[in-house]
Amino acid sequence: MLHVHIEKELKYFQMKVNFDVNDGLAVLFGESGAGKTTLLHMIAGLTSPDRGEIILNERALYKQNKSNVKTQKRNVGYVFQDYALFPHMTVEKNLRYGIKKEEDLQQLRGILETLGINHLLQEYPSTISGGEKQRVALARALASKPDALLMDEPFASLDEKNRQQCHEEILRLKKEWNIPMILVTHDRKEAEKLGDQLFFLEKGQLIEG
Repeated sequence: MLHVHIEKELKYFQMKVNFDVNDGLAVLFGESGAGKTTLLHMIAGLTSPDRGEIILNERALYKQNKSNVKTQKRNVGYVFQDYALFPHMTVEKNLRYGIKKEEDLQQLRGILETLGINHLLQEYPSTISGGEKQRVALARALASKPDALLMDEPFASLDEKNRQQCHEEILRLKKEWNIPMILVTHDRKEAEKLGDQLFFLEKGQLIEG
């Protein structure tokens, strides 16, 4: 379980959120500028809250004045909105980046099969479609067996066909991976289709949908 109870003073408002995500998919939606990406960044350790706590599976990732675990030590997978793939590396090298354990490589092979991207390994990011990039980014985030998965509007740049296909991938992964997942979107229909829990963020304040 992921427990988030944090506050942070932002430029135009104060963020103050308190929620739990069990082993399933929570969807965080709201207008641009509501603080959705900032909230993900705090869970991932890319930004620090001003106060509060972030607990993942009874492990304190952040606790005011006590602990603030570095990003690379949190074991939280993150799929960025622009996928953040290295353009000079093949898909295979992108996926292997940061993987050091043989068991993680075995895990990766299973993920490639699940997502159907084995045939892309020797391609470069510039030569594959948006939907394929999304699957590669997902595979990379899952390769190290994360304890939680964060996805920041991963479907925003996809056409309708690719978006629907990727929705199906997420629904399937949700059943196979019993970990807390948070998906950020501004699309209410997408939120209702994919989410086990729905949260609406407005000016840093969280309202359960």
